[in-house]
Amino acid sequence: MSDGARPAVPAHVAIIMDGNGRWAQMRGLPRQEGHRRGLEALRRTVRNAADLGIGVLTLYSFSTENWRRPITEVSFLMGLLRRFVENDLAELNEAGVRVRIIGNRENLPPDLRALVERAETMTEGNNGLTLVVAFNYGSRDEIVRVARRLAQEVAAGRLAPETIDEAMLSSHFDTGALPDPDLVIRTSGETRISNFLLWQAAYAEFIFTPVLWPDFDRKALEDALAEFHSRERRYGGVGQPAETKKVGVA
Repeated sequence: MSDGARPAVPAHVAIIMDGNGRWAQMRGLPRQEGHRRGLEALRRTVRNAADLGIGVLTLYSFSTENWRRPITEVSFLMGLLRRFVENDLAELNEAGVRVRIIGNRENLPPDLRALVERAETMTEGNNGLTLVVAFNYGSRDEIVRVARRLAQEVAAGRLAPETIDEAMLSSHFDTGALPDPDLVIRTSGETRISNFLLWQAAYAEFIFTPVLWPDFDRKALEDALAEFHSRERRYGGVGQPAETKKVGVA
């Protein structure tokens, strides 16, 4: 920018946090240690995102497919979420962070579901960074849940099929009134989206960084933002610089 001002940050950044296991394996450590370090990276990224002025940060923490992992690893990951909510919620609330949890809650343990609801209730009035944690989340599962709800409304005569449009569908997704992500980052060098925000990320910019998630720091985030600003976003029409596309947080 000619006046030297910092470019406007994307309104919504989503991150597929990947590489905890490989980080640990490269160091001869158990996978659990990689997940512990990954939690530290999560805390670091939340602080950095708030400091940089990002409005919404969505983190893919546990997918519907992750249940296929060894039971010991699944139990450990569940414990990490419990500790994050129990230990970090007061600090997040004090910092004005609004917490949203997206994903299928039906098969979550009752105590974990209660923690999730407490995190959302405690912070719902905050107007700082919106932290969206995708836990037990899979985009295909989300689409199926939305389709079922709308089908039930139609069958009950409360909804006319011809009134279903993109806006209605979007309002029924877990992300609700939040803006769609402008930027999706995946760490660890993998170049897949792994069933993450398939509907919402239709026009997002994707950046795949070789940085393993436990090593993801402010520089890695700023590098991704710089790459984002170097691109043109066309939305099916004439391109415009990424930094000029601003979307408000609902």
